[in-house]
Amino acid sequence: MVVRYTNKIANTKGFGSFTRLLAKWQGSVYKLVWRDVLVYLLLYYLFSFIYRFALDDVQKRVFEKVSLHCGHFRTLIPISFVLGFYVSLIVSRWWGMYLSMPWPDTASILLSTHFHGTDARSRMMRCTVIRYLNLGILMTFCMIAPGVKAAYPGLENFVEAGYLTESEKETLDRLERKSSQHKTYLPFLWACKVVERGRREGKVKDEISQKSLTDEILKLRGCCGELLGWDDYNIPLVYTQVVTIAVYSFFLFSVLGEQFLDPAQNYANNLIDLYVPIFSLLQFVFYIGWLKVAESLINPFGEDEHDFEFTALIGRHLEMSYMLGDCGEAGFPTMVSEAYWDATLAAQNEASQFNQPGFSLANQFAVDSNSVA
Repeated sequence: MVVRYTNKIANTKGFGSFTRLLAKWQGSVYKLVWRDVLVYLLLYYLFSFIYRFALDDVQKRVFEKVSLHCGHFRTLIPISFVLGFYVSLIVSRWWGMYLSMPWPDTASILLSTHFHGTDARSRMMRCTVIRYLNLGILMTFCMIAPGVKAAYPGLENFVEAGYLTESEKETLDRLERKSSQHKTYLPFLWACKVVERGRREGKVKDEISQKSLTDEILKLRGCCGELLGWDDYNIPLVYTQVVTIAVYSFFLFSVLGEQFLDPAQNYANNLIDLYVPIFSLLQFVFYIGWLKVAESLINPFGEDEHDFEFTALIGRHLEMSYMLGDCGEAGFPTMVSEAYWDATLAAQNEASQFNQPGFSLANQFAVDSNSVA
């Protein structure tokens, strides 16, 4: 389930408006990184305990040299550049996925507007187009979202849910035996065929209306195709591996390189001795949290807290498309003269005086002067 929080910060007045978000656990960075932080602290204190209590003076000097060496060379890893560019790429990809989401609302409105008729056949044809649109979207979601696939594992489930008829299922099964390619394009083809049949029967007024409907149906098909493309073509694995190895190597070396050494040895940047690596811990949370953001957004088709809610979206699309596409005459309000009718009419009458033949501001001024005299 997507964690929604923007309504809590609608008004950002006063001090600390965003601090209230820091206490949220669900969908938070704490929930993502606490296991990594725990492992990091265990390793850090393990080496710290060995250095302080298990080594003699000679061994401590060797440990200190190793720690200084790791602390020096770990800074050569361009962690900020590599990780920042990677997260930017992931967020751009995530936003592109969201923009590719199919919404059948516009197609349903055009269908209700241009597909005329209140008889049983006209309603049946409109509802069939709506069902085909939702079927194509559902078939696409089943291919990319494991949660939707679990809810609709086969075509029999589509028939049970009312998205398919038995004859349509047989058609899909027959085509499946002929080709292994996905069949998500077929419902949109069927929808265009129904619109074309409505044009032949006079239920669609003209070719322009037919083209508007067909273009919007094909636009939905394009959105579904884009989602399939996002799912098939990932960010190159080598890039993800490089970033992951770079981040974890950086902090693996920091377990030794960020140790607090004996101040009596007068090593550079080792003037005090602390037991809690505060700044190293903050750096770890920032960088690992940044990496976890990329891991969460790289594939938003799952069922994590940051993923798209495909199951809820299917129900929303079905309800909204039928409400818009087959609302009937009862769904349209009766036109009446509203509250601003008289004011609008008076403004129109006043404006029409300036459009009368022979009217001029000079003549109107003379008439007003005579009436005053």
